[in-house]
Amino acid sequence: MSLLSLGWTSREDELFGSLGEPDLRPARVAVGYGAIYRVYLGDDETLADLAGRLRHDAKARRDLPAVGDWVAVRWTPPARAAIHAILPRKSLFSRKAAGRETAEQVLAANVDTAFLVAGLDRDFNPRRIERYLAMTRASGAEPVIVLNKTDVAPDPEAQRLEVEAVAGGAPVHAISSKRGEGMEALDAYLEPGRTVALLGSSGVGKSTIINRLLGHERQRTAEVRAGDQRGRHTTTYRELVQLPGGALLIDTPGMRELQLWETDEGLDGTFDEIAVLAAGCHFADCRHDTEPRCAVKAAVEEGRLPAGRLAAYHKLQAERAALAARKDVLARDATRRKWRVIHRAVRRMPPKGESG
Repeated sequence: MSLLSLGWTSREDELFGSLGEPDLRPARVAVGYGAIYRVYLGDDETLADLAGRLRHDAKARRDLPAVGDWVAVRWTPPARAAIHAILPRKSLFSRKAAGRETAEQVLAANVDTAFLVAGLDRDFNPRRIERYLAMTRASGAEPVIVLNKTDVAPDPEAQRLEVEAVAGGAPVHAISSKRGEGMEALDAYLEPGRTVALLGSSGVGKSTIINRLLGHERQRTAEVRAGDQRGRHTTTYRELVQLPGGALLIDTPGMRELQLWETDEGLDGTFDEIAVLAAGCHFADCRHDTEPRCAVKAAVEEGRLPAGRLAAYHKLQAERAALAARKDVLARDATRRKWRVIHRAVRRMPPKGESG
C-alpha cells in the first residue's frame, strides 16, 4: 500500500505540513487494541503507542486516535512507533457509550461513506435506521442504506419503499449477501482511496457482506438466534482493511444499543420533512407536542405525516435534551473539582514575604 491508496489527499498533505515536524511520518490507524494501535505508513506497518504529551493533553476520548485517523508518528525500527499528533478529521462517528456512563464512544474517523446495514428478517426496524441516519449525518459522512437478507424477507419491495420514505434522500439498496444478489449496487461507492464504514446491529450480516466484498472468507459469520432474530457478535474490534478494488473498509462490531452523542445536524437532516412543516407552526419555538395551531400535528391528523415518524422525532429530541443535561452536570462537576484543586494549592502556598 501507499499513502495515496490509504486515502491520502492534498488535504492531509497540507495538514501534515502545517505540523512543521520534519522527523515525523504520516500514518493511518488501522486497528486499536486499547492503548496500542496498528498503523499503516504506506510502505510499512507497525504497532504504535501514544506519545506522553498526546496522552497527557487528551481531555476526552475523542482526543485519542480512532480507527481511520491520520496521525503523525516518530518511528525507529524495530521499536514501536510513537503517535505525536492526530490530524484534524473530516468526519467522526461516535455514540453515547452503552450503559449508564455519560461518555462518548468514538467508532471511526475520516469516513467518506457509511453503509448502514439493516436486516429484512424479523428484526427489521425502520426506527433504528433513523437513528443510524442521524448519527451518520452528524458525523459528516454520506449515508447509504443497505437492506440485507432479501432471501428471507417477507416483502422486500414493500420494506424498501418503507425505508425510502424515512431515508431523507439517502440511497437505499436491497441485497442478499448470503446469495450475492444485488451486491453490484455497492460498487459505485467503492472507489480507490475512498473509506467506507459498515454500521449496523448484530446479526444484520455485515461479516457476510465483507466476505463478499473481499472475495474470500475473512470474517467469521454466525446465524441469528431463532427466538428473536438477534445476532451474535462476530466482529470484536474495529479494523481498516483494503478491498481488492482499492477502497478502504472499516468494519465495526454490531451495536445492540445506539444512543446518539451529537445530534443537532443529524436530526434536522433525518427528519427534514418535519423541519419543513414546522415553518407553518404558529409558534416559532413549537415542540409539536401540546402547542395549539401546530402545522406538524395537523399533518399527522390529515395523514400527510405518519404518527410513528413524529413519535420517533420526539423520542430522539427527548434523548438529546436528557444527554445535554447530563453533559452540563458533568461540566459543572469538572469545574468544581478544578477550583478545589486550585484552592488547595493556594492554601499550601506560604504567606507573602516568607522565604523557604
